[in-house]
Amino acid sequence: MRCLRRARRFGVVAPYLSGYNRAIPARAVKPMDFSLTAEHEMVRKTVQDFARREVAPIVREWDRKHDMAPHILPRMGELGLLGLCLPVRYGGQGMDYLSLGLACEELEAVDSTLRVVMSVHVGLNSLGLFQWGTEEQKQRFLVPQARGEKIAGFALTEPGAGSDVASIRSSARREGQDYVLNGEKTWISLASKAHHVLWFARTDPHPADPHDGITCFLLETDRPGVTRGDHHGKLGVRAGSTGWIHCQDVRVPAANRLGEEGEGFRIAMACLDNGRYTVAAGAAGLIRACLEASVRYAQERQTFGKTIAHHQLIQAKIARMVRDYEAARLLYLRAGWMKNQGLRNTRETSLAKWYATDAGFTAAAEAVQLHGAYGYSDEYEVERHLRNAKGEMIYEGTSEIHLLIQAGYALGFRRDMPLRCELPAYDPDIWHAEA
Repeated sequence: MRCLRRARRFGVVAPYLSGYNRAIPARAVKPMDFSLTAEHEMVRKTVQDFARREVAPIVREWDRKHDMAPHILPRMGELGLLGLCLPVRYGGQGMDYLSLGLACEELEAVDSTLRVVMSVHVGLNSLGLFQWGTEEQKQRFLVPQARGEKIAGFALTEPGAGSDVASIRSSARREGQDYVLNGEKTWISLASKAHHVLWFARTDPHPADPHDGITCFLLETDRPGVTRGDHHGKLGVRAGSTGWIHCQDVRVPAANRLGEEGEGFRIAMACLDNGRYTVAAGAAGLIRACLEASVRYAQERQTFGKTIAHHQLIQAKIARMVRDYEAARLLYLRAGWMKNQGLRNTRETSLAKWYATDAGFTAAAEAVQLHGAYGYSDEYEVERHLRNAKGEMIYEGTSEIHLLIQAGYALGFRRDMPLRCELPAYDPDIWHAEA
């Protein structure tokens, strides 16, 4: 039973929209409204209850084990989270993109590993497939993913290629009606759990522009020649799966190619717009969690004859968390609203991700400092938040990459080029239609 498929009346949450000389279509401009609809609140409450009641009591145990609790993915599928913002006709819940952000905030307020599932399965893979896939590919791959029957991953990073995507060395050569894939991907979330991954490989070894020689494929991980495993010894995100995938002469049909040959870089960047949105929303949740934990502790711990909440230096730490949470939340809500309107949001999503993840790490570090020696122990959640927060400054675009992106937009060096396939604007009539 899909417990998130409820009433279908949506309002609009429209945080301020800005851009450097950005032309906004008249049809997209709606009254500014910072309130959440009843359905948004239902999503937020459902996800919050799941995370707090079913995950919070066990997350320390699984973090220590460096493993994911086996019931997490099936339960998220059962709740409809793995197809939250996808149309009903593709097995989803028919919610909007703002609902995805709200869900990610609530999940990461308990533990980052929960939000990572949404970032990879929904943001990087399923929304990318929804944006670029053929109808046949959506029926084969997207429907079971949205229903939670299959888990999805995103295989872009390689041992020698992270921020420099154009330097990937994985290859794909055409042989008749098939492609033969070779290469290795690393730091892949859900590597050992995923049934389908988006695999990026070089089909042209000597293009004039190295960005143009990459192609994307829908790879089933049970194909002969695919091996994979988990990384151990990570600083954070320990209660989740992060690993590697290796392809040795893996044959996939040409029908598994996503988009056109040589279009892989554009597809990857479009997918990252969606993934970065979920990371930004999640980081806002981490800031909020650090704030709430700090307020609780400050009102309980006493020094010099009074609770530490009365010390001004403690108040300053808490005040900055309040500021950063509110700013991070507004930035991701703006990006989500733009997605709902069908507006390109690469700049806004990058800014939200950059600000929220840097602020999240600062909030977690301050929360540990505020807790003193207790904050250095995993008996308190802020220690885990600090370890998890560092990773967010690295994956899906390092803080340095996002700094350069923002400078590029401001200086006029960078502008968004039209895509052959744009992410569809949210339309409740279409999203809720059964067929």
